Amino acid sequence: MKNEVNRAFKAKKAKYLILGALALTLAACEKDFFETESPSAMNTSVFLSSSSVEQAIGGIYNIFGEDKSFRNRLCGGYVAMNTDIEYCNKSGGQAREASIYSLSKGTGDLSTSNGKDPWGYLTAAIERANVVIDGIRQYSDTTDAEFQYLLGEALTLRAFCFLEMVKLWGDVPATFHAFDGQDVADLYSMKADRNEIYEQLRIDLKEAARLMPWSPDCPGKAANFTGRPSKALALGLLARMDLMYAGLAMRPNVFTVGGTKDCSIQYNVKDATARQALYQEAVWACAQIIDEEDYKLQSSFEKVFRDLCADVTNYKSSEFIWAIPFMDGARGQVLALCGLKISTNVPGAMINTVSYGDGNTNNTKVQGMITVIPTFLWKYDPKDKRRDVTICPFGWEYDNGNGVSSDSSAFPNSTLTENKLYQKMLAPSSWPLGKFRVEWMTRSYSNNEDCIDMPVLRYADVLLMFAEAAIGSMEGNAPSNLYGHTAQECFDKVRKRAGLSSIPVTMDAIIDERAFEFCGENIRKYDLMRWGILKEKLEYATQQVADLDKGTGDFAGRMDSAYYKYRQDNSYAIKGNAYVVDTIIGIHPGDKKPADYDKTQGWVRKAIYVKDNKRHLDPNSYVLFKKGTDINMRQYWPIFDVNVNASNGKLWNDYGY
Repeated sequence: MKNEVNRAFKAKKAKYLILGALALTLAACEKDFFETESPSAMNTSVFLSSSSVEQAIGGIYNIFGEDKSFRNRLCGGYVAMNTDIEYCNKSGGQAREASIYSLSKGTGDLSTSNGKDPWGYLTAAIERANVVIDGIRQYSDTTDAEFQYLLGEALTLRAFCFLEMVKLWGDVPATFHAFDGQDVADLYSMKADRNEIYEQLRIDLKEAARLMPWSPDCPGKAANFTGRPSKALALGLLARMDLMYAGLAMRPNVFTVGGTKDCSIQYNVKDATARQALYQEAVWACAQIIDEEDYKLQSSFEKVFRDLCADVTNYKSSEFIWAIPFMDGARGQVLALCGLKISTNVPGAMINTVSYGDGNTNNTKVQGMITVIPTFLWKYDPKDKRRDVTICPFGWEYDNGNGVSSDSSAFPNSTLTENKLYQKMLAPSSWPLGKFRVEWMTRSYSNNEDCIDMPVLRYADVLLMFAEAAIGSMEGNAPSNLYGHTAQECFDKVRKRAGLSSIPVTMDAIIDERAFEFCGENIRKYDLMRWGILKEKLEYATQQVADLDKGTGDFAGRMDSAYYKYRQDNSYAIKGNAYVVDTIIGIHPGDKKPADYDKTQGWVRKAIYVKDNKRHLDPNSYVLFKKGTDINMRQYWPIFDVNVNASNGKLWNDYGY
């Protein structure tokens, strides 16, 4: 691979004139990222200026903000669904088609005929990173600390994009040098075995970790900013990749040009000693972060996400090691797609101090696209502080006194004023994720661009990866000490923050703990895949939902109705009255009808599993995967037809697509 890069260096300077100009032009358009001026002329001298190279890197970030890129399609609702804990509820659940593996290979919500799709944007981001990496190596002073950082940043962004592609598609092209403009045939890159990519990323991320300092010591605007990479991100991505590489995956039994149905769940690395070395490398990478940045584990789980919604990007004050930066006024729909649901009845400029909803009504509300499978609420320990942050059985509603509210029974026999903002109890089939909330924002939110940064890696993940890799490095036995830390110690830190006591750290315990900690953060599906238990967990979750629907099995004795009270809290409303759910009984294990229930004394009763003889969790309408589908053969997205057809025969689909 190094020889390929060296050959690329010797290519004509045209590659920098062609692709570098493109990167810089687009970087200049996204001025919010770096706020620097674009050079008036483009030539190879651009790589002699750190500010110009920084603009070229801005061209990579620019792609993250494109429609059908991380701006929306890759930020939540279209990836990592459905799992054993998360469910996509867009359009009444119709978007679940993406997750039950009937995803369109041609045109549709993800792949359009003009090629503006996740595959196209990720490959474009990789190519822009290649231009920067090749240019810095060839023309920049790599003994200079600023150029070292920028090279490390480009290597890290490229690695991140490659890992996203492998997560979504499995085997993809291994393009680690820029197109040099000499041979048009080089525009088409052959699909490669993912292990080739993993091996190169191991080299790249370790180099990036050497080149970049810890965040407070990064140069210029990158210093102490969660939106730019640092040594910790390179090491964290290395650990994440090592766990993927050492794990299981659906793969062709024989890599076959043109595609094959002969695929199975198998280890990426057949040799057990080599797998152990990957786990040891992950332990080493996590240990370095823990040694330097143990201060990053915030004392409050809720505050982690309050700060994210409130644009706290100071690295020392945030648990996030990296979150894709969607600056105020730039693009980003993390909260719009994945946040706590807000009804279209809620007027703009109503909630908290946030002015939003002034445009098209249907596009300005939070869709609650990602919901939580209701059985997951029953899995939490009642003392777990993460539960009520992660799962909200309500969304925001507004009653203008003219019958606009869809829940006229919310305040029965009440003399409460009309025009009230309140939290409406929702059916368990659409309980929203609560980690991203408009009421936690401190700036405006207009149209559907909330611009909340997209979480990628936070410190709690490093702790749990250390624990998992430590167990893996000793073939299932947690060692007493590795690099001054233990698996138990790291595991306990996460549980202690959640308000829970210590339990023995095992792989089963880690599997559960990662669900409780990272629900809704686009991690679970890929964890289940590398553990080789996606099919098992989806089938189990499906049975659990059926049991909850009928009130049998683990859910025998569940209540048919929820009982709840409101308290007035006008701090949530810019004007008028606001009411929040104060007490909920009936949705947790062991709940009993309140002894003092009296609907004239403030209690509200709501049937939660059946409405108008319709079951909310009917297995025929609330499905986690398509019946009759081999889940294992549908772990990955197909490469879209628009991309395959334009690949000159270099791309194809496996897995029977």
